[in-house]
Amino acid sequence: MATKEYHFKYGRRSVRFNLDPQLVIGELTIRDHPPLQDPAGEIQKAIRNPIHSQPFREIVKPGQTVCFLVNDPTRIANSHVFMPILLNELNSAGVPDKDMFIMFSVGAHRMLPEDEMAQMAGQEAARRVRMYNSDAHDPSQFKFVGRTSRGNDVYFHKRAVEADHIVCTGSVVYHFFCGFGGGRKALFPGVTRYDTICRNHALMLEPGAVAGKLKGNPAYEDQVEGTEMKRPSFLLNVVLNEKKEFLKVYAGNYIQAHFAACQFVESIYGTPIDGLADLVIATCGGYPKDINVYQLQKTMDNAWLAVREGGVVIILGECEEGVGDSLYLEWMKKYKTPERIEAEVRAHFVVGGHKAYAVTRLMKKAQFILVSGLDPDLARTLLFTPAKDMQEALQMAFAKLGSHPRVLLMPQGSLTVPIRKG
Repeated sequence: MATKEYHFKYGRRSVRFNLDPQLVIGELTIRDHPPLQDPAGEIQKAIRNPIHSQPFREIVKPGQTVCFLVNDPTRIANSHVFMPILLNELNSAGVPDKDMFIMFSVGAHRMLPEDEMAQMAGQEAARRVRMYNSDAHDPSQFKFVGRTSRGNDVYFHKRAVEADHIVCTGSVVYHFFCGFGGGRKALFPGVTRYDTICRNHALMLEPGAVAGKLKGNPAYEDQVEGTEMKRPSFLLNVVLNEKKEFLKVYAGNYIQAHFAACQFVESIYGTPIDGLADLVIATCGGYPKDINVYQLQKTMDNAWLAVREGGVVIILGECEEGVGDSLYLEWMKKYKTPERIEAEVRAHFVVGGHKAYAVTRLMKKAQFILVSGLDPDLARTLLFTPAKDMQEALQMAFAKLGSHPRVLLMPQGSLTVPIRKG
């Protein structure tokens, strides 16, 4: 049997493995699209010719204050490129730097130290305007703005609420239960109180909370309803490729411009498949996408869409920082089965516990073999089947599926979202 050598990214290196190419029914990659040659020029063009909005410089009047919401390190947007452009555009309209500030949309993530803030927003913006974290766990930082129709009490950070204008920035990618990232997410959950975030994220348990769906998605609709209570004045969203190069820039109305970006993301990252595979081999794409199991889940979700019931998924993820969330690990040790975890998350939804559910619900459909640097016993606690290398992983898969499984390869597993044709 003739074999072909494949190279998949793993941590800070790559892993090689051999496979009969006749078994491979497809290799999912993002659609090739040329990066922007002049990102700064395209950013300026977008904010001066926005979608369903006045030009940016005509929205803010001298004497008014502006809160820019900027991504944290878990979601790269190249904010350092566009922030000086946005500041300069308002300067030219008579708005001084002292009337503008940046808040980082950390949601329930960790706080950013000052040096990391400067790295994300860029040294120039960091020198010019004040920068703040939003600590979801400190109730005193937040102000109540209203209750959604789904009963979610919405609290936004006081600094954002008290500004005359909120400008949402960020990048747009698929999101496993909110449909797509970007857009309203900079505000909600970006600078939202912890209990509001939990109540919203609990909607992931309801039908319609899936990747690529906005209309009829309860989590998205709850976020938009809350966001309308302190409606952003403007949005700048970007779409990047795997190398973090700009592909497109969208600006304007925070819903309409975001929707246009989502349509483009679908055309680039949505990957049609003819049918479900017996075996899916997926890599997160190496460091930092496989820095821990918490981040690994995005790739698992995408691979899950492509594997048949009772099939096998091999995931390559080094996980050099281990699990990535103490509460997730605590839940796995305590509740042990997908059924018990689901029951607990429905009864007592918490961020961290929701990741235990997000991972283990996938394991009801297929066996997940994990090639990682994790201790094998820890991997088993997380309900993975550990393999020390790709050779062992393939042996396990073939032992279960036979010698001629239909194999689908996902070398960009965290990015590509399989879509069934028809």
